[in-house]
Amino acid sequence: MKSLKEELESEQVRHLDLSRYCAVQSGTPVREALATMRAEEGRPMLVIRGEELIGIFTERDVLQRVVGRPDALDGPVDAVMTARPITVLPDTSAADALWLMDDHHFRNLPVVDRQGRILGDMTYAAFVHYLAARYPVEVQNRPLRPQQYPSKPEGGD
Repeated sequence: MKSLKEELESEQVRHLDLSRYCAVQSGTPVREALATMRAEEGRPMLVIRGEELIGIFTERDVLQRVVGRPDALDGPVDAVMTARPITVLPDTSAADALWLMDDHHFRNLPVVDRQGRILGDMTYAAFVHYLAARYPVEVQNRPLRPQQYPSKPEGGD
């Protein structure tokens, strides 16, 4: 059986759940991008021109470039996004993507193919779902300290 490290080094990003992403077109007003972001439970917006990824608009961008600047709400998302975000290819190892996210303090890492088409957004949640699917329920539900038992049944007096 492979170790977790070996498994993540051999697994490609393409096999993780990359489906949870949203995109807005370049030029979209910030106010509209924020409404979409809210409707999509805070997911970041991949900013595209046609089908090409040109930026990413995240909660961090909102806090650093929009909050306290009401005039920014009516401007284009391009003015407050992170331009030319770092991306990975679908054949990047899961381990390399995770290290990249950790090194740069990213919570989102767009995945694009060699033609520049967006395939998805790599997140820590994608790793968690991947790992949860690989381990049996007994391991997932194992208590933090298995040798520790409650002194009385839960709900008892």
